[in-house]
Amino acid sequence: MPDKHAKHKSKYTADRGIPGAFEGETVTRRRFMTGTAHTAGAIAAASFALPALGFAIGPIFKQPPHYWEDIGSTADFTDNNYVPVAITLTRGIGEAGKSTAYVRQKNPTIDTDPYDQNTPYIAISTRCAHLGCPVRWVDAAEHFICPCHGGVYDLLGRRVGGPPVRPLDRFPTRVRNGRVELYTGRFSVNSQLRRFSPRDPGEALDGIGQYLYPSRPSARKL
Repeated sequence: MPDKHAKHKSKYTADRGIPGAFEGETVTRRRFMTGTAHTAGAIAAASFALPALGFAIGPIFKQPPHYWEDIGSTADFTDNNYVPVAITLTRGIGEAGKSTAYVRQKNPTIDTDPYDQNTPYIAISTRCAHLGCPVRWVDAAEHFICPCHGGVYDLLGRRVGGPPVRPLDRFPTRVRNGRVELYTGRFSVNSQLRRFSPRDPGEALDGIGQYLYPSRPSARKL
């Protein structure tokens, strides 16, 4: 049986020798104040962490759908020059969702890359791989030129001058009933024209660059 004369523990932290105790403080009060401080710290940390987490993973759950878009008849394109076509990357937002692609028929004499044998038409994005400015095809020079910072790309969209870090992005294409269709989900390529999931401007894909700049969901939107 328990000793009736056993001394009960004091409710005061000073009597128990708890570090940081002060006169009149009880154990219950100490626990309450500690829990309050921890809760306030957790709320403060969450106020910084949750918005950042939402910004990072939000695009995963909200991405515009990609689709095949009719861009013209097979007779509209040749294998020796590009034709600009207007495309809609994001529906329902007006002009902001539109862009331009340069399209030509695939030419076996120059389109010899082993990574893309099933694309009947070459569709080049006008988004510069430096900072995203719109490039234009200069027929006389047979180059894509970026007016912002002097980026220059050859006939295949490979960077040949200026600050861009990789070739121009591309779009998949197919032919259905004599009509050329472009898939609005772009893809990126490295200097050997090997396909990669889409990257943002300024992100290299050669060597270690393909590991330093993994694809992000937000990059797929544009």
